[in-house]
Amino acid sequence: MTKPSPKGAAVGRRIGIGLMYGFWKPRVLGAWRVPATGPVILAVNHAHNIDGPMLMGTAPRPVHFLIKKEAFVGPLGAFLEGIGQLKVDRDSTDRTAIGNALAVLEHGGVLGIFPEGTRGEGDFASLRAGLAYFAVRSGAPIVPVAVLGSTDAPGRLVKGLPRLRSRVDIVFGDPFEAGDGSGRRTRKALDEATFRIQERLTDHLKNARRLTGR
Repeated sequence: MTKPSPKGAAVGRRIGIGLMYGFWKPRVLGAWRVPATGPVILAVNHAHNIDGPMLMGTAPRPVHFLIKKEAFVGPLGAFLEGIGQLKVDRDSTDRTAIGNALAVLEHGGVLGIFPEGTRGEGDFASLRAGLAYFAVRSGAPIVPVAVLGSTDAPGRLVKGLPRLRSRVDIVFGDPFEAGDGSGRRTRKALDEATFRIQERLTDHLKNARRLTGR
């Protein structure tokens, strides 16, 4: 099993900084809330394809994202693996992806997850259990992240991307523990953790919208 590369993720962050700040105007709020060291999970809403790259370029630390295997095609797949991103099969129990994600956290890295599983309204309305599993299993705190504005103004040249030089807000919330402190990983414990996570993420999104006026 190929371990995700911290150096690759650092390169990905530098590329993300160049692209995201080059094409758009990210406004980053609360980045200081991300722990400076140690394992952490960034739980990000997902309304647009640039949400992941936007976070990679604006987070204060390099991020290893769990990304659907369908994106790992041809040269793009080799590039994503080279910058430390993790391929996951969403239709099965992908033990390789689970092992790679836990390895990131065990080595004190940052794991990025779209807890909704797929791109949608970006409102955290439907959460998969994977986020709770990683948080409870690793003990890593979760930092909620809201990316707002990526769907507001479609570009004139490329309809599938936000308008060039438009503002995108990235709002980081306070870190929190998903588990109840018992360390239990039963189905009931994970269901309870998922409920707690959804409440915190939904509250953060409301606060982020109020803060940014979106």
